[in-house]
Amino acid sequence: MEVVRTYLELSAPNALRAAAPLPANAEVVRLDPCSLGDYRRLYRAVGASWHWRDRLAWDDDSLRAHLTSPDIFVWELVVGGESAGYFELRRSGDAEIELAYFGLALAFIGRGLGGALLTRAVEEAWKLGAHRVWLHTCTLDSAHALPNYRARGFREYRTERYQVDLESSPT
Repeated sequence: MEVVRTYLELSAPNALRAAAPLPANAEVVRLDPCSLGDYRRLYRAVGASWHWRDRLAWDDDSLRAHLTSPDIFVWELVVGGESAGYFELRRSGDAEIELAYFGLALAFIGRGLGGALLTRAVEEAWKLGAHRVWLHTCTLDSAHALPNYRARGFREYRTERYQVDLESSPT
């Protein structure tokens, strides 16, 4: 199957078009430190429907090294006491922050939470000293992903096409 990956960026804090705030029963909690169990739970809950597989192959030592890096930051969205989604920021290069992973669990899609969570993710990236916030998404992701990024002010700067065999991907 052909997949299109789109890279997007924000180059200034005032470029962010904030969404409506999260509801009163929602909170975004930094997982510091983020346990292996919490990370795997979030990664599976958010990514299973979108063919996220890369990190499933990581052994405990690899994942622990990643999560304890001073350049990795993980937050969880909790709504009414339930885990609803998460985002992971990765400091890279010259004051760049990558929104490495972002998403909602399926049961929470369509409730107006994605824009608010993305707003919070970008705000946290600027607090970490970013001069640029970037991410990539692809045609395997939710149909809501690219419109949400664009609505928050992200601008496309590159696309690429590649082939993927979903049946032979690790599960």
